[in-house]
Amino acid sequence: MQLRQLWLTDFRNHRSTTLTLPPGLTVVTGANGQGKTNLLEAVAWLATLRSFRNATNEVLVGQGASVAVIRAELDDDGRRVLVEAAIERERTRVQVNRQRLRRARDALGHVKATVFTPDDLLVVKGGPSARRRLLDEVVVSVQPSHHELAGEVDRILRQRNVLLRQAGGRLDAEAAATLEVWDAQLVDAGTRLAEGRIGALVALAPLVADRYAQLTAVEAGVELHYEAPWRATGLADALTGARRDELRRGVSLVGPHRDDLVVTLDGRPARTHTSQGEQRSLALALRLGAHALVVDRTDRVPLVLLDDVFSELDEARAEALVAILPQGQTLLTTATAGVPAGTTVDLVLRVEGGQVSPVP
Repeated sequence: MQLRQLWLTDFRNHRSTTLTLPPGLTVVTGANGQGKTNLLEAVAWLATLRSFRNATNEVLVGQGASVAVIRAELDDDGRRVLVEAAIERERTRVQVNRQRLRRARDALGHVKATVFTPDDLLVVKGGPSARRRLLDEVVVSVQPSHHELAGEVDRILRQRNVLLRQAGGRLDAEAAATLEVWDAQLVDAGTRLAEGRIGALVALAPLVADRYAQLTAVEAGVELHYEAPWRATGLADALTGARRDELRRGVSLVGPHRDDLVVTLDGRPARTHTSQGEQRSLALALRLGAHALVVDRTDRVPLVLLDDVFSELDEARAEALVAILPQGQTLLTTATAGVPAGTTVDLVLRVEGGQVSPVP
């Protein structure tokens, strides 16, 4: 997959930006706060329909504008694909090859991208939500329908939580009957969501271990485990067992929204018992492994987006990352214009105040 052209209109601080990109490495330079990351965010948004910085639509729309527009022309194995998105504060509209999609999520799969950011460290050392999000992104890249399933689980949980809060600790007959309906839906959708995650994790684990070894030149035992205590008895029985606590607290306490991806290194929990250098290498290995899995399962090579990653790495890890970066098109941002030794650069762009210009 190659991104040939990118057009942005009123996307964050990019009022009107047009880029023609080479198939290799493009380095985007500029001081902090000028709009480098915004370029990568726009490309990644087309792949996932969300900001990798967790920004709302309102933040993505440029100041004083009512809509932000992203247009991308791609070459997908010889097939020209034009993806266009209009992001408004309250809704999003997407079309592919000039055909408007009934649902924005139908655009998933037309653009594939692997994003590396300094915040990836939180996937290893932060809370479970970041790890669940990474795992769901991997599954969606391989199986776009997983996005719809995750949305269904979120909808069920929202409705269920409203009922639990309104119950005030006690269920009358009507509320109990309604809760049983939500429980049945959560058991079905939640179990399928977890099964999709686990299937991806089984395939992902050896790829992550291999990439970690390449990054560090150390043969270490990297293992990934899906932690879901409810799976021991099944989700239906787990919900029954948690009923009293859920009514007391007014929130759903059991299900895939509480599961975790546990990463261990030589038997040590990576989140709490590894160095920051080891954690950073694990974070990179997770992204590289996910990229390899998508290529293997879809026969399509995602775009690689590196947001100021090298500033967080020592020289050895930076050079190791360059050596094992996947083949294909890469966009890299840096505040210094410096890249590790052995890096072949096809184009350098400079961003100032949302204005992009090539560097001779």
